[in-house]
Order: sequence, then C-alpha cells, then structure tokens
Amino acid sequence: MPPAFYPTTSPASFCRADFGADFRWGVASAAYQIEGFGDCEGKGPSIWDAFVTRRGRIRGGEHGGAACEFYRRWPADLDLLAALGVPHLRFSAAWSRVLPAGTGRVNQAGLDYYEQLVDGCLARGITPWLTLYHWDLPLALERRGGWTNRAVVGWLSEYADLLARRLGDRVPYWMVLNEPMVFTGAGHLLGVHAPGRRSLGAFLAATHHAALAQAEGGRALRAALPAGAQIGTTFSCSYLTPARADHPRDVAATRRADALLNRLFVEPALGLGYPMADLPVLRWLERYGLAGDEARLPFAFDFLGVQNYTREVVRFSPWVPLLWATLIKAERRGVPFTTMGWEVFPESLYYMLRQFASYPNAPRLVVTENGAAFPDPPPANGRVTDPARQAYLQACLGQVLRARREGLPVDGYFAWSFTDNFEWAEGYRPRFGLVHVDYPTQQRTVKDSGRWYQQLLRSEAELTAAERHFPAHSH
Repeated sequence: MPPAFYPTTSPASFCRADFGADFRWGVASAAYQIEGFGDCEGKGPSIWDAFVTRRGRIRGGEHGGAACEFYRRWPADLDLLAALGVPHLRFSAAWSRVLPAGTGRVNQAGLDYYEQLVDGCLARGITPWLTLYHWDLPLALERRGGWTNRAVVGWLSEYADLLARRLGDRVPYWMVLNEPMVFTGAGHLLGVHAPGRRSLGAFLAATHHAALAQAEGGRALRAALPAGAQIGTTFSCSYLTPARADHPRDVAATRRADALLNRLFVEPALGLGYPMADLPVLRWLERYGLAGDEARLPFAFDFLGVQNYTREVVRFSPWVPLLWATLIKAERRGVPFTTMGWEVFPESLYYMLRQFASYPNAPRLVVTENGAAFPDPPPANGRVTDPARQAYLQACLGQVLRARREGLPVDGYFAWSFTDNFEWAEGYRPRFGLVHVDYPTQQRTVKDSGRWYQQLLRSEAELTAAERHFPAHSH
C-alpha cells in the first residue's frame, strides 16, 4: 500500500506570469472557522454554536468558540497576508453577527466589524471577496425551520441587501452560498454537520430552498450593488470514476453520484433544471416547489466558484436506497490520502474545471477553494516544514495552468486556507493552512508552503532565473 500523506504528482515548474496578468491569486477563510467571539458585541448564536455542544458530534468535543480569534486579531493577520504578497482574500460574514435573529434588528457592532475588515484589506492592497453564507445560519432561523422553511429565501435576500448596501461600494466580488450540496447533505440528510437533521424530506426541502436562495440572493445583490460588481456562488465537486469502468452498474452509479454531488445546484442556476433524468429521486423535489419556481432558479452569475479537493471512486451498492451507489474510501483503495481521508489526486481539479466549463452558458470560473490537510510538525526555529502540502498545491496549480492553456475560462485561484482553523466536525486536528496556528497561544508561523506561495506571487521583476523553477524545498 502506498504511504498515506504522500503526494503522487511531481511539482510543476511555472511562474506567476505563466497564468497571465489578469489571473487572481488569493487565500480563503470562513467566519465560524476563524473568528471566535461567538457571543461578543451583540452577535446571536448560529446553528454551529448549538451543534458543537451536542455530545459526540465534533471530534474531541472541540468547538469554534475561540478558533483563531480573527475577530480581534484581524489587523495583525492582514499585515501577515500583505507581507506574503497575497492580493485577494476570500472571507465570509457571520449572518448572526449582523442580524442576531437572522432578520429584523441590525447589530451595528457586527456591521462595523465587517466594514473595518473590508477597509483594513483595502488599506493593505488586498481585494476583499465576500461570501454571504458559509454554513452558519442564525439559530433563531433554524428554530423557525431553517433551510426547510421556504421563508429562508426571503431571509437570505434581506441579509444580502443589508450587506450590499453597507459594503458594496468597497467589495467588488460577492458569493451567495458556500457549497450548498454540503450544508444540505451533511446537515440535513446525514446529520454530521449543523443543524444535525437526518431526513430525506428535510434534505429535499433544504435543497430546493437553497437552490432558490442562491438565485434570489444573486438578484438581491444585483439590485443593491453598484454597476460592475461581480456576483458568483460556489460549488463543492469531486471528479468521479467508476470502480470498474467495464461494469454497467458501476458506470450508472457514477452517473447518479455525479448528478447528486456535482450537478444538483449548478444546473438549476444555469437554467437547466435539476438533473432528474440521471437521479430519479430528485423528482420528489416537486413536492416543495410552487408555480413559477422553475423560472426563479436560474441567475446569470458573473463567475462560478469551483471548490475541489479530491476524486471519488464509485461502486454500485444495493444497500444505499435511491442512490444505489457508495464511495470507496481512499485507504481501502491503497492510494495516498490526506488527514481528511481524501485521495491525493490533483488531476481532479482539471477534470472538474473542464466539466463546469462544458456547459454552453457557463460564465468564467474561479477556483475559490483548493488545498490539503497533512500532519504538520510543530514549529521549530520559526519554521514549519510541510513538503506534502507544498507539492500538492504546486501540482494543483499545474492542473489550473493546464486548463488555462486549453482555453478553459478559469481566471483565479484561492488556496484553502490562509491559516489553520476549526474544520467543522473534524475539529482542529486537520490543518489546511499556509500559516500554522498554535491554538493555546494563537501564535502564527508561516509554513514552507506559505513561503512558496509568497515566492510564486512575487512580481516578474523580482524573480531571478533560479527562482522560476520553484524547487520543492523553499527557504
């Protein structure tokens, strides 16, 4: 068996200029995973604040109460980001920090915080990209049904309008939802994420309402933002291959899994409707629709965020009703895998960019998340050596460059993540960051992968001939 945590692809040789002057380089983060101070200065609780208190739901009983303390430490963290030369930052707003009950009364302190964060980015030459919803629904709205309540479409639109009118003059890039397939599936069908529901009915209701909300949220932003603002939304995706390419049942199972995992939300947004032909259970979504919904599902996004970490191998399974498919774990397949148990397969990013670009009416694409968690050593002499992550990021960027050279409309890349952070149900064990966080002391240490990214982003004039090839071990 190949060793776990070992990259399979050799690092590529390229420089920033190879991607073109219009390519956008950044790092990504999310409010609940980094901010901490969840009950501070008028913030209301979110579904994650409640979920982490439930026994056995989070590895080690951990929670995001402190996380990276970004809510207080953001000036120093932005200084660090600027020193690394990263020109774009993707972050999310915590809905219940600005609307404690999810709707109605505004928490001025929360709005002020995000205004200061945006101004802090701009003062350092960092362009802010704001995600409206990154999984932390206000708990008050969950008590009213949350994503299973059709009213959530209006609640999200109200929230979008509020942020756009306050920050739209300074934030040029907006995203409506982060990975709706994950927060509906993991949160409403499997129950492993907040709010912890386990019901096919809850999943189908949440799915339809989220699909409507991503379009209506886009329309609310378009109405409130100044001309020229760019509006997108993001999708989780994995390149899927059948366990046995010559086995019709595995091939059909892969097609069904693709409809669920990769196509369920992007195709309605593009005006293609739900992929019911390939996954018949989706016909039950009609139970939650109203007349006119089909016309409300599409929205002309300026860009689509592609978020890819791995591929999945699919086998037919008689034990999984309705989907009739199962994913074979990387460990069982004898392939290299990360701390999350995900196969190290950088080519997956290229194949998913190609799949999303194949839609006739697809807008441009941005890789809004991509990265890997590996077992980093503790800092030593101001350094964290993480060659596996560095090699993985190099290989993935090689796949992005491959896509661009083939003419695919991908014009940005955001590494997940800027710093180590709270990784949802997995707690703090998985470390994705370019910057190491020692949680007891909140000390930051730039990892070798972060130094490499810094080197890559230096201007062409600063690069020497020797630096162009980016050796695997950066100093």
